Amino acid sequence: MNLILRIIFIPLFFTCCSSDKQETPSETVVATPSPEITEPKALELVWSDEFDGDTLNQDHWSFALGDGCPNLCGWGNNELQLYTDNNHRLEDGMLVITAKKEEDYTSTRILTKGKKEFQYGRIEARVKVPVGAGLWPAFWALGNDIDSNPWPDCGEIDIMEYVGRKPGEIFTSVHTRSSYGDTVNTKITPFPGIEDDFHVFAVEWTNTSLTFFVDDQRLYTYAPQTRNQETWPFDKPVFLLINLAIGGNFGGAVGADTVFPQDYFIDYVRVYQ
Repeated sequence: MNLILRIIFIPLFFTCCSSDKQETPSETVVATPSPEITEPKALELVWSDEFDGDTLNQDHWSFALGDGCPNLCGWGNNELQLYTDNNHRLEDGMLVITAKKEEDYTSTRILTKGKKEFQYGRIEARVKVPVGAGLWPAFWALGNDIDSNPWPDCGEIDIMEYVGRKPGEIFTSVHTRSSYGDTVNTKITPFPGIEDDFHVFAVEWTNTSLTFFVDDQRLYTYAPQTRNQETWPFDKPVFLLINLAIGGNFGGAVGADTVFPQDYFIDYVRVYQ
């Protein structure tokens, strides 16, 4: 996530905000059939989660819980949500993360830290983003040494970020010591109608570059001429994160017309090496 600190410190997550706005039922979404697992040229599928069961596979994922206090209230971004382990469900072969507005804003964040970590290859997810100002879904990765090498030195790879205040755009970013937070290493891609269907977001990662894609269309390549600890902390494993944030410095104010609950659909996550 594009943030002053979208880090995982173990006391995890998020502030909340009260509201008396009534919930309306979320739209029923039926995914088109998942594409067959095909292996990119010269790469082999090494891990995936197809979300085909009834419950989240906790051999793969952990939940980030709370509001980040006392160490990182609002995740350092003034985000509004409280993360729980019950704002999600598995249905029709998909993971569905639901943002709700009750007494507090609530949502879910999951991560593979300490369970499934990867170095190099292609990392991708097929997702459908929610709609509404103030919503901030993301699919991203952090260096697995974050506990001993805090952000931004651990490195962050934002494979996909979307903010509802900017419909029809997607963000892909890299955060390192040389540029982080409002990083210069960001590509904003116009994509009219991105909200209307599922799309595959991916990064292909080598020992010299990170190249970002949506539906196999290349968006951006980060390949610093000088690779050192400040520009390239990416010669080590990362863990993956999926979350739906609400509000915050990047997510922006929740719109008066933003309807809750809102669902973020994840069809699968796959890693090729």
